[in-house]
Amino acid sequence: MSKQNFYQQLQAEVKRIDAAHTTKREEVIIDGFQFKPSVHALIKGKPFLVFNSNDYLGLRHHPQLVQAEHQATDQYGTGPGAVRFISGSLKVHRDLEKALAKFHHRDDAIIFSSAFAANLAVLFSLIKGQSRDSLVDDSVIVISDELNHRSIIDGIRLANLAKEQKAIFKHMNADHLRQVLQTNVGKFKRALIVTDGIFSMLGEYQDLKKLRTVIDKFDDQYELGVLLVVDDAHGVGAFGKTGRGTEEVSGAPADVLIGTMGKAFGSDGGYVVGEQTVIDYLRESAATYIYSNNVTPGTAAAALTAVKLLDTTEGKKILQSLVDNITYLKKGLLKLGYQFAVQSTHPIQAMLIGDTTKTKALKQALHKQGILVTNINYPVVPPGRDEIRVQLSAVHSRADLDQFLKATQTAGKKLGLI
Repeated sequence: MSKQNFYQQLQAEVKRIDAAHTTKREEVIIDGFQFKPSVHALIKGKPFLVFNSNDYLGLRHHPQLVQAEHQATDQYGTGPGAVRFISGSLKVHRDLEKALAKFHHRDDAIIFSSAFAANLAVLFSLIKGQSRDSLVDDSVIVISDELNHRSIIDGIRLANLAKEQKAIFKHMNADHLRQVLQTNVGKFKRALIVTDGIFSMLGEYQDLKKLRTVIDKFDDQYELGVLLVVDDAHGVGAFGKTGRGTEEVSGAPADVLIGTMGKAFGSDGGYVVGEQTVIDYLRESAATYIYSNNVTPGTAAAALTAVKLLDTTEGKKILQSLVDNITYLKKGLLKLGYQFAVQSTHPIQAMLIGDTTKTKALKQALHKQGILVTNINYPVVPPGRDEIRVQLSAVHSRADLDQFLKATQTAGKKLGLI
């Protein structure tokens, strides 16, 4: 049968991926969690310390979030029922949007089923603007940081722009962005700049103040201005004194901010905050909002609880615990002789190993000692920049961190890394 020939092509692609050692489908299956003496994942009955999770504040197991999820499920049911323009919005969804807008000091917010879905919709909709139903809109140029997340890349691809309408600026390089904007003055009516807030492979952050300075100088040189869109999925909740993310740390705002509830907020789903005009437009144009179900009521209630919790006394203590854990582990690893790929104050800490084989061996050695980490190898990172990506949480105890340091010391000596 002809389709078998196609299946063979798919099989060959899977084999190619396996040969390149970039396989992702062989996932660890977590059976559950135990919570004493601290949070451990259970894998085939064995407890593991989790150092590869985006749950930066440890909120997914927080009793207030769990209770809020249960109560909302009892009140609204397990699902949203349909998309919002058909069956209406549940109050818990609208309450969450209002809380997110208030948290970020914006006019309004709109929530999506995921941050990936939010990026796809926002970029497509804002790139197309009034011409979103046309195949071609030659009034805009999109300028993207060269290390942006796949969801940003795909969002730009969906817009079907001509080659000359897409540009890349060097990673975290505001001077190069200035050059790209200058080169295109007079060629386009508007420019859209898009970047990650936190770059998740290394835990480094984009200095939005530097970008903002450049963008503001060029805004009146483009007939329809220059718009800054920032995906701060890894920053919001986990970065900054009050958890406001990259905007807070760099001291400058995005025009459109995209975030997630599935990382530091311990829940699930994505969101966008901005001026009322932008949010109103997205509600009318964002396909992954209009034609896709929202997060479950329970998920929304848990996220709402997390957003409110962050501004309480307890929330401030949680944020401080995260900072303390980052400082403690970094100091310990440096004392052992390890190096970091970059200097980062984010809970993502990239241990630079540099050798693919040894990086994988270190991950496996830590796994045998009951610790989950992620090894990042070429082609995800450049050759010679292989790393162990450590992701810290506020709920890691001092004993957890000491266990991690002891395990990396033992394994590192055996592998000749320290």
